[in-house]
Amino acid sequence: MAPRKRGGGGRGGLSFIFCCFNSSDHPEITYRLREDFALQAMEPALPMPGYDELDGMFSELVDELDLTEKHREAMFALPAEKKWQIYCSKKKEQEENKSATSWPEYYIDQLNSMAARTTLLALEKEDEEERNKTIESLKTALRTQPMRFVTRFIDLDGLTCILNFLKSMDYETTESQIHTSLIGCIKALMNNSQGRAHVLSHSESINIIAQSLATENIKTKVAVLEIMGAVCLVPGGHKKILQAMLHYQRFACERTRFQTLINDLDRSTGRYRDEVNLKTAIMSFINAVLSQGAGETSVEFRIHLRYEFLMLGIQPVIDKLRSHENSTLDRHLDYFEMLRNEDELALSKRFESVHIDTKSATQVFDLIRKKMNHTEAYPHFMSVLHHCLLMPHKRSGNTVQYWLLLDRIVQQMVLQNDKGHDPDVTPLENFNVKNVVRMLVNENEVKQWKEQAEKMRKEHHELQQKFDKKERECDAKTQEKEDMMQTLNKMKEKLEKESHEHKNVKQQVAELTARLHELSTVRLVVAFTNLYNHPTVRSIPPPPGAPLGPSLKKKNIPQPSNALKSFNWAKLAENKLEGTVWMDVDDAKVFKILDLDDIEKTFSAYQRQQKEAEDDTLSSKKVKELSVIDGRRAQNCNILLSRLKLSNEEMKRAILTMDEQEDLPKDMLEQLLKFVPEKSDVDLLEEHKHELDRMAKPDRFLYEMSRINHYQQRLQSLYFKKKFAERIAEMKPKVEALTKASKEILHSRNLKQLLEVVLAFGNFMNKGQRGNAYGFKVSSLNKIADTKSSIDKNITLLHYLITILEKKYPKVLMFQEDLQNVSEAAKVNMTELEKDIGNLRSGLKSVESELEYQKKRPQELGDKFVSVVSQFITVASFSFSDVEDSLTEAKELFLRAVKHFGEDASKMQPDEFFGIFDQFLQSFSEAQQENENMRKRKEEEERRAKMEAQLKEQREKERKARKAKANGEDDGGEFDDLVSALRSGEVFDKDLSKMKRNRKRINSQTTDSRERPVTKLNF
Repeated sequence: MAPRKRGGGGRGGLSFIFCCFNSSDHPEITYRLREDFALQAMEPALPMPGYDELDGMFSELVDELDLTEKHREAMFALPAEKKWQIYCSKKKEQEENKSATSWPEYYIDQLNSMAARTTLLALEKEDEEERNKTIESLKTALRTQPMRFVTRFIDLDGLTCILNFLKSMDYETTESQIHTSLIGCIKALMNNSQGRAHVLSHSESINIIAQSLATENIKTKVAVLEIMGAVCLVPGGHKKILQAMLHYQRFACERTRFQTLINDLDRSTGRYRDEVNLKTAIMSFINAVLSQGAGETSVEFRIHLRYEFLMLGIQPVIDKLRSHENSTLDRHLDYFEMLRNEDELALSKRFESVHIDTKSATQVFDLIRKKMNHTEAYPHFMSVLHHCLLMPHKRSGNTVQYWLLLDRIVQQMVLQNDKGHDPDVTPLENFNVKNVVRMLVNENEVKQWKEQAEKMRKEHHELQQKFDKKERECDAKTQEKEDMMQTLNKMKEKLEKESHEHKNVKQQVAELTARLHELSTVRLVVAFTNLYNHPTVRSIPPPPGAPLGPSLKKKNIPQPSNALKSFNWAKLAENKLEGTVWMDVDDAKVFKILDLDDIEKTFSAYQRQQKEAEDDTLSSKKVKELSVIDGRRAQNCNILLSRLKLSNEEMKRAILTMDEQEDLPKDMLEQLLKFVPEKSDVDLLEEHKHELDRMAKPDRFLYEMSRINHYQQRLQSLYFKKKFAERIAEMKPKVEALTKASKEILHSRNLKQLLEVVLAFGNFMNKGQRGNAYGFKVSSLNKIADTKSSIDKNITLLHYLITILEKKYPKVLMFQEDLQNVSEAAKVNMTELEKDIGNLRSGLKSVESELEYQKKRPQELGDKFVSVVSQFITVASFSFSDVEDSLTEAKELFLRAVKHFGEDASKMQPDEFFGIFDQFLQSFSEAQQENENMRKRKEEEERRAKMEAQLKEQREKERKARKAKANGEDDGGEFDDLVSALRSGEVFDKDLSKMKRNRKRINSQTTDSRERPVTKLNF
């Protein structure tokens, strides 16, 4: 179960200490164990359950405590006896404290009941105290009860009950202690991680809390300001606070959102005369609003928000607050003024000025005028000023709203980022400056740029296509060159190796050749004489093609006026008609009966398409397109041609040149092989070649390709050539894996030592016929893990073997590095590999046969088949023989390896043999990891025992801590620490110190400074 961050205080004997407010980051909440942390010394009344059940029960208990990850680990590290003792102690404590008030339902019912009575006028003083006591009890419960209490309270919508109570309060309740207690309940709920997340995710919670600023109860105001200031420090909370203040402005019907805060800050009569806590809370909230959220990085945003406070008159109020001479309040005042000076100094650097008096309209105007002068924006700046003169200036009516609109539009232009997002929430809604600027761009310029961009895009696309084509050509040529150089080097080595043998047998070959020549001459004369005198030679059969049967009557078949669809039948040869039914059939009679015109109309080969023209006279004309091949075949061929995007001439050139320019990808060649013109197609196309211009695109393509001599063989040779290197590259790694794995198995000394150890184990453990062995089958390696330990069923013989090897034979463990290629060899299927070799061999023979045929016939202009294929055959033959020789060597090594381990070479295949070792290697690695895990668990148990010893030494102090907790001692929680640091100003310490150092450095560099002096700051 994953650890969770602690959100509440006073649970499980843990103390939460706030620290790390010395950085510019958000304060971190850290924890420590109290020195007097105690475990209740008691003997559990019930027997301890099993380990698994105990861990589950203990996990539930730890979850209720809502501890940090560090303390959760410490709790889970305790031994089982301590866990059971803590569990029983905690459960007993919960049983003793179990009552109606310990469940959230009780408090929720009370809240709903109190909210229904909206006035305190009819209540007695005792009833009011009783109501306040109930709410204070809820606040205490939210801090001290187990985690499940808070979770249950949230699930029952307890927060909504509190918020509804706050919304429905009358004036008397608002000014009473009940209001303060309700805010305290929300603060206690936020002191818990889960509760804080629930409050921040609630859609109305922060807004309703902000409404409590309308009360005159100072304690309530302070509590509300502390909560809202702390929320500013939480990620995502700053914008919620700005939205809440905007909501309060509408709720209180005020002119600005911070008006109430400045008014309360300025009050100095009555109860507000010496009320420093409220003024401190207000200043801490203002500093948090200015410095957090977007204010952490954006100078513009800080100046924007600060100007809102300055317009409300905060500066003279700050000067007046110095009279209180309170160190905490002075710290917040110092931070406000120091941050203001730093921002104004940064702003002045943009204008190359020492100081800008933002209160002087003249100085601000002069700076803007200098900045805009001699720029393209200057006329627009003047236009803005002219139109400002024309705006209404009356003191009554809606005049102010016009200037407010102008003010907020300018604010949006300053604050909005590139995505149109505004860190503030007060200016105009649904107003995107970027979109407005985009609409103001000249439409004609946009259109011209779009046209130019489209033109450049097309040019880029064409250039990219040409570049890709040239790149493919270069890659193909480079690969051919590399293959050629590699083949030549291998051929050179092979020739040098065979040259020596050739010299030794050269003389013998010459003598044998002379003798064979004599014998061949004598045998040829004798054979010719015998052949001439043989009687079968003299009876010469008739020449082929002569009619064997009776002469057939020539048919008189009527011819159609237009070409018709073909009927794909298989003709019966004339010499096979004798004695068949076809001798008695006369189709001439049928022609007289049939409606030949209707047949011609129904099965016409012309496909009529209507083509639109620009004028009305051409629109009525119809273009006839001739198609004599099968419709589906023509459709598929048309799709292929549209993907190729090559003309028939370009296709023909690519076929004849063996695709020197790499126009035909391999996948397209594979598809083209499916559309080789058949004999029936060729015959039909030849009959209509005089109508070539009217033929459909697929028909013209098939006709042009059929005119290429041996088109199909050329296409097959080209496809084989392109795929050859890929097939060789697929087979080489398999052959190399077999060779290397066989060598590794044969020569690994560590493996031999391992087998020796396993043999010893087997002979020792087995008796009778199963024992006294001199060897074992390699498949037995994978049965080692089947033998379980009698002490611990989780330990097998393999685990034990690894332990022995680590202690006695550490070098043997390196056998896994010796067998690095075994896993690849286990994937090799010898049958499929030999089949691939056979397919390559037959493919090479087919290409060689076609090459011999092309050599014998005259070469056409542009036909490069002979030159290209001759070069390819030279390289490919040697590459194939190299792979074939490597496979032969791999087979021999594999047979040696199989026999080396006493296996049957006729039955054992590489994937089975090496698969045994591969499986053993995997099992061996897994068992090694399991041994390591068991070793770590043992070390963890030792660490737990050491921790238990330390806990025993502090037993007396722990007992005192438990007693203090029982008396209601509460150390508070992390949200309280956050509020405390904000109240004291510690959260701004680092920024304040940094600004003071910068100020001292500037003062030491110059004595004549024109910037506004910082007065009344206590450094």
